Amino acid sequence: MNSDLSPTGIAQSAPRSARGNAARHQYRWLTLVVLSLAQLMDILDSTIVNIALPSAQYDLGFPADYRQWVLTGYALAFGSLLLLGGRLSDYFGRKRLFLVGVGGFAVASAVGGAAGNFTTLLAARIGQGAFAAMLAPAALSLLSITFADDAKERGRAFGIFGAISGAGGAVGLLLGGVLTQGLSWRWCLYVNLIIAALAFAGGLVLLRDGDRPQRVRLDVAGTAAVVLGLIGIVFGLGTAERNGWHDIRTLGPVLAGVALIAAFVVVERRTAHPLLPLRVILDRVRGAAYLTLGITGTGMFAIFLFLTFYLANTLGFSPLQTGVAFLPMIGLVMAGAVFSGAVLLPRWGPRPIVPLGCLLAAVGMVILTGIGADSSYAGNILPALLVTGIGFGFIFGPVQNAATSGVRPHDAGVASALVTTAQQIGGSIGTAVFSSLTTSAIAGYLAAHPGTLAAATFAGYHLVFWTAAAVFLCSALLAALLFRSGPLPLPADPAI
Repeated sequence: MNSDLSPTGIAQSAPRSARGNAARHQYRWLTLVVLSLAQLMDILDSTIVNIALPSAQYDLGFPADYRQWVLTGYALAFGSLLLLGGRLSDYFGRKRLFLVGVGGFAVASAVGGAAGNFTTLLAARIGQGAFAAMLAPAALSLLSITFADDAKERGRAFGIFGAISGAGGAVGLLLGGVLTQGLSWRWCLYVNLIIAALAFAGGLVLLRDGDRPQRVRLDVAGTAAVVLGLIGIVFGLGTAERNGWHDIRTLGPVLAGVALIAAFVVVERRTAHPLLPLRVILDRVRGAAYLTLGITGTGMFAIFLFLTFYLANTLGFSPLQTGVAFLPMIGLVMAGAVFSGAVLLPRWGPRPIVPLGCLLAAVGMVILTGIGADSSYAGNILPALLVTGIGFGFIFGPVQNAATSGVRPHDAGVASALVTTAQQIGGSIGTAVFSSLTTSAIAGYLAAHPGTLAAATFAGYHLVFWTAAAVFLCSALLAALLFRSGPLPLPADPAI
């Protein structure tokens, strides 16, 4: 949002503001580069450590069952603190929170890279997640206000930003393989110092805040309820594979988390200054966007985790080869996101584009149900990656744009935080559900066919990919029903 907009979104005329807006327009694409770098750092850290974990475990000497907490610690802090981070960016200023988030993320990454024991590594990963929760919503809301006045440019910008979001996980796998194999697992954390330095310097020079409303008292009760609720849900789901779905250590935190989220909704309806104004999610377009992101985040987990297992354990790919194998998908995610955001979205809106992307992703999952011991990368994996890559590109750019469309300036931070919250919770659910499905499928197959572990493993993979296809089909149907027809409203639209 440009600086001459009132909190109602109605333009105020002033010659000085006009000059400032012209300068801002000149540098807005450099601003996009800075924000995309920060987004890349956030997203790739969800996967870059995956490939490095075996080396880190050997080097630091911690038990194998501790490995999941290096991943879960990041997800817990990131997912549970996002809404608070979004509101703080509205409260203290998006640029300030962006710079604090980038700087803190760099410090936590340095500590993790230098870790001499598991406790230090885990603390660093939790720190990364906490600062990422400040950084992610600030970056997306800054993008929204920077490209607030031109539908075509906004679509192109969100297409590029969505491409980073969609491809970041695969980039993390590639970079993790390169750094672990070529240098050390520690460089999977140290690499953030380079990215953060560029993003911090660019942010310091280029970023500009929009208007901020008068500061009001922070919603402490709502904040406590949603943070503890999200921690409970993410923590419980993270233990499901190890403890099972019927164990109190899984059900207890999940049910407590759901109850706290319900209490959060009650608090938000009654408080004068809510952490999450319900108007943000009750808007039909934004509600559809958040729901689509959550569901597709669940399905997207299947391709990154289980296809990585298949490439490494069945086809014998090295970490570097595994990362390179995802490159065609990364390219098509980026191309699809930019094309859909710049060309299709301004003309038709998200309603025809997002369901098409979900259908393509479902087709990619169906192709993967045919993999076996004798499958090849070129004949069986590559076609699925190409189709899925286009599908993801058609999903992420338009949906992220829709999730922040028509939002009031003083709600931009929390609306942006919900984007990543939906993806994080969706990913956590995917982790738990698909891991549990695989374990159950393998156990069931072995009970019926003793001694056939390889065949049982493929039965698990096939069930996961069929389920992911169903998830994407569900997402396509919901997107087609819930999104409105026609182009998205701009944030500066007086109608909002």
